[in-house]
Amino acid sequence: LLVRAYLRSGAALPAHEPGDGTSHSGAALHLFASGVARRIVKADVASLYPSLMRQHRIGSRRDRLGVLLALVDRLVEQRLAAKARGKAAPPGSAERFTNEALSAAMKLLVNSAYGYLGAVGLTRFADVHAANEVTRRGRELLWFLCRELCSRGVTLLEADTDGVYFAVPEGFEEADERRVVAEVAALLPSLVHLEFDGRYAAMLSHEPKNYALARHDGQIVLRGVAFRSSRAEPFGEAFLRRAVACLLTGDILGVREAYASTVTALRRREIPTFDVTARVRLTKSVAQYEVTRAHRRELPYEAVLACGRAGWGPGERVRVYRATGGRAGLFVDPDDEPSGAVAGGGAGGPDPRDYDAEYYVRLLRDTFASRLVRALTPADFAEVVADPEQPSLFAASLRDAKPILTVWLDPLAER
Repeated sequence: LLVRAYLRSGAALPAHEPGDGTSHSGAALHLFASGVARRIVKADVASLYPSLMRQHRIGSRRDRLGVLLALVDRLVEQRLAAKARGKAAPPGSAERFTNEALSAAMKLLVNSAYGYLGAVGLTRFADVHAANEVTRRGRELLWFLCRELCSRGVTLLEADTDGVYFAVPEGFEEADERRVVAEVAALLPSLVHLEFDGRYAAMLSHEPKNYALARHDGQIVLRGVAFRSSRAEPFGEAFLRRAVACLLTGDILGVREAYASTVTALRRREIPTFDVTARVRLTKSVAQYEVTRAHRRELPYEAVLACGRAGWGPGERVRVYRATGGRAGLFVDPDDEPSGAVAGGGAGGPDPRDYDAEYYVRLLRDTFASRLVRALTPADFAEVVADPEQPSLFAASLRDAKPILTVWLDPLAER
């Protein structure tokens, strides 16, 4: 779009520049509290960085024609129009789907404008000083709206350039939640829009951008690599979804049952082999792996070699698992299988179920169950992940246990 505008105007494009050594300052990201909170609201800052570029006319000094800001202005206007048309269209209609898709595509394009500014040495119109001014104003504005929200009696959970999650006091109705967001939105610059973006029954705040939400209809939404990852073993994600659903309703005994039953199923090998596999990408060539193999053996490559294959393609994805006796196991998924591959399990063959059960019990405890640690007291968490086959004489009862919330940062007490 930029190049087209310059060519159409008969103007020369700026040459690439290496930059003056100025580092790029990052965006704002705050974790205010971790654990479980109830009565959750999300307030969305619509396209914060493009909005700040428009509000304060922050563009590249190398853009002599001012094309970048003109494009951002136009694209934002078109995106908001498409978003409004989508909301007005009947639910499930082709018109709604079309406009929602158009709005989402325009959002991606508009949000790339700030990234383009900061890509020094890669783009012709890069300007790290302009990009830093955008993030500086973004940090200030985000902190301002967090303070204003907090002053209205809500409990902040996390905030970044996409929006803010907070919990409201008991007794708040949806009208009260919308009023709080509207009051703060009215204090922001005219081109920066804070919108009411949803309400939830409960939230597990684990780390920044890693959280779980319970909708009012009971559906669980997991966000972030701590809860959802293409490399995570399916049995672990299944445990998390079950445990989090119990946790967000205050059922700590249910969390314990989810953990104990998963441990028992692993030890009895009731869980299919597929569910303990991890899907990984092979990034090293055969020659590169042979150089390091003597002093460092890696499970994915060993699994492929143990299956009788002499090599693999660059970027190939495979499903691997840790088998008994320290062996590396390859589970061939028909969707991943390259032509000529030799199956090590799956692909229509018998399920070997020869995985190292105790290894996956440890993985369950130290990796997946650890996502719940901030929502429980140390004593309650220890009881939840206690070995079901080794009962303690001094075990604490979980019958009266409740999820906890720990506040780490209070905007009204800082700065």
